Amino acid sequence: MGRFSILVQLLAIAGSACAAAAPKWEFVQNGTSGVLALEAIVVSPTLAIFFDRATNDPLQIDGHPAWGALWNFQTNTARPLRLITDSFCASGAHLSNGTTVSVGGNIPAITAAQDGRMGLRLFGPCDDPNGDGPGCEIFEDPANLHLVENRWYTTAVRIFDGSLMVVGGTHEDTPFYNTDPVNNIEFFPSKDNGATRPLAFLERSLPVNLFPRVFALPDGTALMIANNQTIIYDIEKNTETILPDIPNGVRVTNPFDGTATLLPLSPPNFTPEVLVCGGSASDDTIPSEQLTSQDPATSQCSRLTITPEGIKKGWQVEHMLTPRIMPEAILLPNGQVLLINGGKTGYAAVASVGDPIGGSNADHPVFTPELYTPSAPLGKRISNAGLPTTNIARMYHSSVTVTPSGNIMIAGSNPNAEIVNGTEFSSELRVEFLNPPFMSMARPKLTKVPSQILFNQKFTMQVSVPNTIRTNTVQVALMDLGFSSHAFHAGQRLVFMDAVLSPDRKSITVTSPPNNRVFPPGPAFVFLTMDDVTSEGIKVMVGNGQSPPVRDQGIRI
Repeated sequence: MGRFSILVQLLAIAGSACAAAAPKWEFVQNGTSGVLALEAIVVSPTLAIFFDRATNDPLQIDGHPAWGALWNFQTNTARPLRLITDSFCASGAHLSNGTTVSVGGNIPAITAAQDGRMGLRLFGPCDDPNGDGPGCEIFEDPANLHLVENRWYTTAVRIFDGSLMVVGGTHEDTPFYNTDPVNNIEFFPSKDNGATRPLAFLERSLPVNLFPRVFALPDGTALMIANNQTIIYDIEKNTETILPDIPNGVRVTNPFDGTATLLPLSPPNFTPEVLVCGGSASDDTIPSEQLTSQDPATSQCSRLTITPEGIKKGWQVEHMLTPRIMPEAILLPNGQVLLINGGKTGYAAVASVGDPIGGSNADHPVFTPELYTPSAPLGKRISNAGLPTTNIARMYHSSVTVTPSGNIMIAGSNPNAEIVNGTEFSSELRVEFLNPPFMSMARPKLTKVPSQILFNQKFTMQVSVPNTIRTNTVQVALMDLGFSSHAFHAGQRLVFMDAVLSPDRKSITVTSPPNNRVFPPGPAFVFLTMDDVTSEGIKVMVGNGQSPPVRDQGIRI
């Protein structure tokens, strides 16, 4: 055999080896958001909504800048949405009937928008894959459909009756600390004959309590975290139970933003645990101008089991590999938690510390995400092994969400009062995807999934399992993908369901959550994971699909 032939064979072998390279995590930049994506929520298998401030975004509508956009996952493009009120630093969630609601906002900087602080913006359900059909536009009626009180930097979360509980915020634009607090909660649709409910917890947690971290617990109560304080709020009794403070003086709500998530809930007991990561241990009595963009963030993660025994035991402390201010904690369908974004030093908010970097109160962006494995032993839960590094800083006003495809979309970053270019931390319109290794592998596929899942119900799904997957062990996750803004994923939830794979590996029999408190009724996605390879998510309606408030459904546990 000649030397040339040998060389050709060697090159062919080398090419084959490259083609067969092991799948890996990777960042992929694809498309631009049109408006600054400081808020993001998935609204259908193919669509998400981005919200921004009404200022000077490049995407136009009706002869003026848009401040809302409908993102199409199929085309990686955005089209403008027509909003009436300013959605700047609002919150949002889905109702039990599938309607998406954006809650609160700000006083607009441009005349094209109206005051958004009492804003209620309704979208969907939108069933057209391209977002062109009925329900695929924002509906607003500010004169007749609005909150009871002005709220900027508020938090909304869906509760057991399918309505939204809206917690805290501030009445007016504030540069840093909460100096004009809304120390109460309200509901949408309204309860209590339209009155608000005072909440002493919000007053105690001042002045670092904007965007409180709120979670619907599986018994129907709510866990609330603000500043370094934690309570259980009983919605039905209107009472609060004080829990241990977050250790070591760490504060985790805006403008000292850490992140928090309820860890996956698993049968049979669905025992709730909360994970809180990042933030700052700075003194919240120091005037903001005496703080600096170089003050270190904390690497602390704290975990608490929300049972009498767990509360008595207290917080369990571990540490991320990197300190982070303004990280996000994202539940993945396999039960791991992705810790991503933020900076190593400084604070949230814009140009309010003594030495901002351009407009940024934070510095030293963190470019490499980390994975938290809840089931691993203490000290071995956090790793960045195999995770890639991006070159796009995601600082203040960033958003992150799992997509129906199973990868992670990252967008936004704008520590500025409007769209600004040419600064060190300028406005970021590039949309980026973090692809897990399974995105380049043969994946299981779910079919014939019921469009509606009642509580405490057995149902069967068809499944196609690739030959490359050898295990017969299945994880079936029911997920609310949540509303991302300001280092928090409001409403994010993962409930694992009992599931049995048939002997021929062609169907899975699943038992839905026992009741509407374990999983608040409304839209969700079902994901299947086998051998750490996750399927695409299938959208379902959980519960009876009626408008809130809905009755209790299923069985109590």
